[in-house]
Amino acid sequence: MNRLSLADRARILSCLIEGNSLRATARMVDVSLNTVIKFVRDLGAACAMYQNETLRNLKSKRVQCDEIWSFVGAKEKNVSKLERRFGRGDIYTWVAIDADTKLVISWMVGRRDWKYAEVFIGDLASRLANRVQLSTDGHHAYLNAVERTIGGQIDYAMLQKMYGKPEGKGDERRYSSGECCGAIKGTVCGEPDWDHISTSYIERQNLTMRMGMRRFTRLTNGFSKKVENHDYAVAIHYMHYNFGRIHKSLRVTPAMEAGIADHAWSLEEIAKLAD
Repeated sequence: MNRLSLADRARILSCLIEGNSLRATARMVDVSLNTVIKFVRDLGAACAMYQNETLRNLKSKRVQCDEIWSFVGAKEKNVSKLERRFGRGDIYTWVAIDADTKLVISWMVGRRDWKYAEVFIGDLASRLANRVQLSTDGHHAYLNAVERTIGGQIDYAMLQKMYGKPEGKGDERRYSSGECCGAIKGTVCGEPDWDHISTSYIERQNLTMRMGMRRFTRLTNGFSKKVENHDYAVAIHYMHYNFGRIHKSLRVTPAMEAGIADHAWSLEEIAKLAD
C-alpha cells in the first residue's frame, strides 16, 4: 500500500464504499488483489482506532440499536461440526445510531447472544455523556445487557414487531419478508418518551450497510472469508458514513451534526489515516 499514490488509494476506497467486491475493485483500479486486501486491513485498523478515540463524550438524547446478519466463510447451515468456531458461519454486527444526528456511535462484530450484547451495550454506555432514551427490538439479550451495564441510568423501551407469513409459493417465499402486522411498545426501565420509541433509523441504517458493502449481500460470492477482514470493512464503511458522506436530510455529515467534525472528509483524507 505504501507504493500506491494517494489518488489510487482514494480510487480503491471509492470502489469499496460503493459496494464493489475486492476482485472487482482490483480490476477497476488495475492493482493486484493482495494490494486491495492489504489496503482494507491497514485502513480498516486505522479507521477503527480513530473512531474509537473520537466517538467519546457524545451528547446524544435518543439512541436506537439493532443487529444485522451476515456470514463469514459459509452460512451456518453449511458449516460442519468440526468447522464450528467464531468467525465461521453466521455473524452479526451490533449497531447503535443517534436518532437525531444519524451518527453511528458504536458497533461490534460478533455472535447474537447475551455475552456480545453485554459488551456492546457497555461500549455504547462508555461513549455517552448524559442520560439517553434507548430503543431496541424485542431481542431478549438486550434486557440483561442493559441491566448489568447501565441499569437505572437510562430510559429504555422495546419495540416488538409482529410479522405474518410472506406472500408467494415455494421459492418465491424464500427471501421475502413477511408483512408487518403490528408493533408492541413496552417500557423496560426509566421513563421513555412514548412518541420516540422507534427503531426506524437503525433499520434504515442496516439497509445502507447492505447496499454499501458487498460482504453483506444475502446472495453473493463476495462474502467475507475472514472475520478480521469483515471487521475492517465495517470500520471503513462507518468512517465514510460518519465523516465523509453528506446526509440527505441533514445536508451535513453525521459527525458535523454531532459537533465532532468541522467539515466533510474527502476520500483522500480518509485514505491518509492508514499512514
